[in-house]
Amino acid sequence: MKYRKLGNTGIELPAVGLGCMGMSHAYGEPDNEESIATLHRALDIGVTFWDTADMYGKGENEKLISKVLVPNRKKVFLATKFGFRFKDNGDVYFDGSPKYLKTAVEASLKRLQTDYIDLYYAHRVDPDVPVEDTVGAMADLVQEGKVRFIGLSEASMASLKKAHSVHPVAALQSEYSLLTRDPEDGILSLCEELGITFVPYSPVGRGLLTNTVDIGRLTEDDFRKRHPRFSPEHWENNKHLAAAFAELASKKECTPAQLAIAWVLAQGENIIPIPGTKKRKYLEENAAAVDIELTLADVASIEELIARYPHTGMRYGEKLMEFVNK
Repeated sequence: MKYRKLGNTGIELPAVGLGCMGMSHAYGEPDNEESIATLHRALDIGVTFWDTADMYGKGENEKLISKVLVPNRKKVFLATKFGFRFKDNGDVYFDGSPKYLKTAVEASLKRLQTDYIDLYYAHRVDPDVPVEDTVGAMADLVQEGKVRFIGLSEASMASLKKAHSVHPVAALQSEYSLLTRDPEDGILSLCEELGITFVPYSPVGRGLLTNTVDIGRLTEDDFRKRHPRFSPEHWENNKHLAAAFAELASKKECTPAQLAIAWVLAQGENIIPIPGTKKRKYLEENAAAVDIELTLADVASIEELIARYPHTGMRYGEKLMEFVNK
């Protein structure tokens, strides 16, 4: 495994982390036995930067991770997030208030069975709460020893600047892949300027770029069923894109997922992607992307291919897009 620095903290993390959401949330039926085996295998191969959130499985993901975290606490650099809450009817809303933060962190610590969180993110920026107030309360957690470093997720440039002026932000987590390029409009350069690590989630486009997704076989509890890119409207374009991308990967003698992750890694030394999986074989595949070197010709071929299939669709439906770039 290769390593990259976490912001200006002096901490070195594996260049590819592990997104744990799919083990308990959003991608069909959980398989706890295989997920736990995947976490143990991650320790074996040096993928020790794990990412979760209190909303994944309504807390079940944190509980699952604790089974491996507790006996290996010093080996794991653990990130979790707070802020999304559920109404009685199942609707989701965001609460970034200092009052809720105090409740949320205690609940996460209890589920994780640990007395500190390495990296604690605000899962989004609450438009009704000044980001300075949210981050100020997070900074208090650092002073109390409950959190080591703080981060934001899907924050705008303006919010990131305000937050960083209150307390150093170690990491910004946002969606970034060949199919989602929004962070290139200033966020990546701002993170580099401020010494903030950029943590891309969904670097393989929620599996789209792997050329293995069959939308006809997605179960009703797979949230991609409700995502524009996996809808019939865009799928004809996207399945051809995925197949063509797989051909490029074959010429490079790697898998499509590895090529997609290698491209993300090549966008900056301060970038640490967290591809998600609940299976050991994909964990190993993703981790091996750190050894793939892309030439200028490789990058040009990738960009030409992506430009050939422009009708990929939005990354979220309109309702979820309300929660990003605040």
